[in-house]
Amino acid sequence: MKIASIFVGIAFMLGSCLGYKELPVEYDYSYKGQFKRYRTFEIMRPTSQSAENLTNEIIESSIISRMKFLGYRQTDNRPHLLISFKMFPDSLRFNGYIQPEIEEWIKSQDENLKYDPKKFNMNTGTLLIQFFDRRQNRSIWQGYATSVYGSIDYNNNRQLRNAVISILDKYRFWAEGFIEGSTSSKPSDL
Repeated sequence: MKIASIFVGIAFMLGSCLGYKELPVEYDYSYKGQFKRYRTFEIMRPTSQSAENLTNEIIESSIISRMKFLGYRQTDNRPHLLISFKMFPDSLRFNGYIQPEIEEWIKSQDENLKYDPKKFNMNTGTLLIQFFDRRQNRSIWQGYATSVYGSIDYNNNRQLRNAVISILDKYRFWAEGFIEGSTSSKPSDL
């Protein structure tokens, strides 16, 4: 029975990948982020109900799936990361940064680097996902996909999931203690 469930899981994952088309996205991060020390997360939900509930549920479930894949545990009790998302249907002027690739920066974790701002004029349909460090009370990572980088139909569930996956593919940190041999598997309260 256990082997059969493993084969079903593998078949499901392969089937999911066949429909996936990675979109070009951008991301920025904080030099204060402690990316290798986070283990838990929670989704920040809007307090009001909106007509976009189905769209929000698709985005939320895609984020939760990806975070659990990376070994993060979802909790509403003092999570390390708070994750928010927002769709901007209209044009948007957005401030981003030119930074070293996060994989390169993490080797030195130099907090004294300067942020080199870059302005983006996003014409229509931007999806923004932000990660907040609850303890530091600051945004530590944000990724965004927009029609500037590829056409996204936010009314199409498959394209919406692809946009979320494409954005979160840029966040490449396993939860602390999830992979054997990581720096610490001892619980600590960030």
